[in-house]
Amino acid sequence: MTLPAIIPAATLILFDDREDADALHLMVERAASMAFAAGALVFPGGRVDDDDRAQAAHYPALDPVDAAARIAAIRETLEETGVAAGFAVAPDADTAAMMRTALHQGEAFSGLIERHALALDLDAIIPFAHWRPPQIGERPRIFDTRFFIACAPADAQSASVDATENTRLMWASAAGLLARAAKGEAHIIHPTQRNLERLATIPSFAAACAHLVEHPVRLVMPRKETRDGVDHLVIDGGIGYPFTAMPLTEVKRG
Repeated sequence: MTLPAIIPAATLILFDDREDADALHLMVERAASMAFAAGALVFPGGRVDDDDRAQAAHYPALDPVDAAARIAAIRETLEETGVAAGFAVAPDADTAAMMRTALHQGEAFSGLIERHALALDLDAIIPFAHWRPPQIGERPRIFDTRFFIACAPADAQSASVDATENTRLMWASAAGLLARAAKGEAHIIHPTQRNLERLATIPSFAAACAHLVEHPVRLVMPRKETRDGVDHLVIDGGIGYPFTAMPLTEVKRG
């Protein structure tokens, strides 16, 4: 039996903190034509590419796999939303727009960084979670996804949808997004839902950093368990998630 391919991926959870309410997070709605998570609300992100891995060599203090994923999260967020997070000095709006267009045209992120004399600040992109389904023969591919958090840049509210892979963009609280999904107004796949449930307990970026001290990142590998005669999808407890089991009939997958 051929095992499904494991594809490294990265996604970025931006925190736009508010004084009187929970933080807002940037979400994009995947186009209905996409092979994975069609029509779902997701955090900006995508696959780690060879250029990301090559750039990671410039950050020897970090694990190269982790560094490449952080770079991918920055790149994909810029490409999908126009938000330039994770730069040592943020590019101005015109430069960010030019870089976004060039990424859509297939130019390498490393070349754009060099051309515009920019530098990345990978310390601003903080590991939050790491999800990988078990490598079993149920699907042709699985995504080994690292979730990161970062403060939203000052101009992040000017984010705009790319109208290619994604068709809609919004800022919303984690609790608000979960409420919409419960009403059937939003499609959210299982890893996104579990992470939104976790984020709903975390009101700000500072609170998220404190939360991570208590709950350092551990690999999450969902598994099937039968409980009281009902099949559930289960994740380990004690790693920061308030809910760890869901009946398989309720699980939304990509």
